[in-house]
Amino acid sequence: MASTYTNSSGLEKIGSGEQAGRWGTTTNTNLDIIDRTVNGILTLNISGNATLSTSDGTLSQGHHKIVVLSGSPASGFDVLIDPNDQAKWYIFKNGTAQIATIKQGGGSGTTVAVPAGASNIVYADGTGGDANVVLVPTDLINDSSPQLGADLDTNGNAILFGSSKWSIELDTGDDDLLFKYNGTTVFKLASSGAVTSADNITAFGTSL
Repeated sequence: MASTYTNSSGLEKIGSGEQAGRWGTTTNTNLDIIDRTVNGILTLNISGNATLSTSDGTLSQGHHKIVVLSGSPASGFDVLIDPNDQAKWYIFKNGTAQIATIKQGGGSGTTVAVPAGASNIVYADGTGGDANVVLVPTDLINDSSPQLGADLDTNGNAILFGSSKWSIELDTGDDDLLFKYNGTTVFKLASSGAVTSADNITAFGTSL
């Protein structure tokens, strides 16, 4: 019985009675593949579109779990996960100044864009020519006491308060901090310290 290979990582399953005197080499290769799929880090130098390939029974770049994209591409680029029939998940860190689009298959399947300087966890479903790459959510909804190790950068986005209509936004034109209700600014704190309110301001029970 000839060897077969696992669906997602191409580990070689030695056929019964096969590879007498050689099974140790195959087993060691399998262990190296497992090591890469669990903790492997690959730095991929990017000059244009790139392919992250996995070959059955052979140590391959596509086995690495964490992929660091480096280099100085002139424009946005694609990273193709190959082959398109293997289910995978990766952590991508985009160390370039361009947008990286992660895809598998090349058909009508979904892709994930990793912005310059960002890191994303993605999975590829390995469904063939129309295989999908999907962004894994990293919401903190289940963390009851989240903490930051550095400053929080909202990247130009608003801070929303649950299902309420309140939001806090930064006016990037003049660095004013806008407090909005239902999309309308009701209070503004200017970078100079000036305060503007859409209605009366009450202090210690007295309207000013």
